[in-house]
This record gives sequence, C-alpha cells and structure tokens, in this order.
Amino acid sequence: MLPDFVYKIVSLDEWDDAMEKGKFYGAEIDLKDGYIHFSTAAQVAETAQKHFSGRDDLMIVKVATAPDARHYKMEPSRAGALFPHLYAPLPVSSAARWQELPLRANGEHSFPEEMAEDMADEKR
Repeated sequence: MLPDFVYKIVSLDEWDDAMEKGKFYGAEIDLKDGYIHFSTAAQVAETAQKHFSGRDDLMIVKVATAPDARHYKMEPSRAGALFPHLYAPLPVSSAARWQELPLRANGEHSFPEEMAEDMADEKR
C-alpha cells in the first residue's frame, strides 16, 4: 500500500535544480535505474545511513504521493522490504516540505523534528 507521504534524500544542488525547473528528474542512481527511489518514513533513516553516510550537503524532501499515485510502485528492495519508486518526474509542487539534513557531531544525520515524528509514527 502506498503511503500518503514518502521521503527523498537529495543533494542541495539537485534540489536547487529541481526548484528552478519545477520538476525533479532524479539523482544519478535514479536516472540509471529508470525511476526515482523513495523511502517510507520508517525506512528513511536507514537509507540515509546506508547511502549518504557522512554527507553534509543534503536535503530531505517529504512528498505527497496522491498527486502522482498512478506513477508509483511499491517494489521489493533491501531484504524484500517494499520501497516506493516513482516512474515519472517529481513535480516540485508535490513536495509538502523540504529541509536541510545536517550531520550531528557523531556523524549521523539529524532529521527535522516533524519528520522524526512521522518516522516514529510509521514504525508503530
């Protein structure tokens, strides 16, 4: 089942480019795979740790899925977990919120309070 909101971790430059164009066409891995990778609230912290460890040039984008629901597929990835994939460019207008994703002193990413609450709610 597709969640109401999904999360995308992007570089500051990638999001700036999307804002200019009005659409996010994907990061290098997305373009290579043919779809835009997203995480659910419960998955995004692990995604940050696994694929973006130590990077301090990032944004986290909370995306409403309803406007483009027909272009999303929940597909198996890590250990069979279902991840949301978007098979179309992402309109910036579908982004409900975006914020920098800074690193803490311990090297882990510090998620915005609202998104941390979403993550905790989804894990319940």
